[in-house]
Amino acid sequence: MNRLELDTSTPIWDRFFVVAPLVLIGTRDADGSLDLAPKHMAMPMGWQNYFGFVCSPSHGTCSNIERTGEFTVSYPRPSQILYSSLAALPRVDGHKPVLDVYDTFPASVVDGEFIDDAYLFLECRHHETFAGFGDNCLITGTVVAAQAEAGFLKSNDRDSAELIRDNPLLAYVSPGRFAEIGATHAFPFPANMKK
Repeated sequence: MNRLELDTSTPIWDRFFVVAPLVLIGTRDADGSLDLAPKHMAMPMGWQNYFGFVCSPSHGTCSNIERTGEFTVSYPRPSQILYSSLAALPRVDGHKPVLDVYDTFPASVVDGEFIDDAYLFLECRHHETFAGFGDNCLITGTVVAAQAEAGFLKSNDRDSAELIRDNPLLAYVSPGRFAEIGATHAFPFPANMKK
């Protein structure tokens, strides 16, 4: 092995690749308009219905959640990578023009929207925001409603590898790359392992 020591006096995360999900967080701006922001530092918070993501307090996403107490999460398909990327564009005269090309539909419990053709949709109420991660914070929410495209749901009647092959997942490979995951293998869990 040829292990190299990494200098931790500066951030290490741009020195290698790591796999993460890519989601679009939906919030409402103060004027009631939709804001969608791509996030890759995002995941379930434990085994219950909690979700969290990293954000900058200077972003509209953070202040919108602080003000409204809710947000949505859309998990885009690989075919939506371009739109997902363009959602990061800055506002022009207080508006994100790229949002005009999105087809969206309303959430059922919170005041929010999802992108059409995503495969997983979470509606969250703000749980807690944790500051102190340098210039960033961790925003957590309680999932109060969820929907999923039928083809993406696990089933005892369908092989999981076949399901993912037929319905590939989008992954963000940080920094700056993405992948379409269509080939997977069962994880070799030890016997009697529990959550």
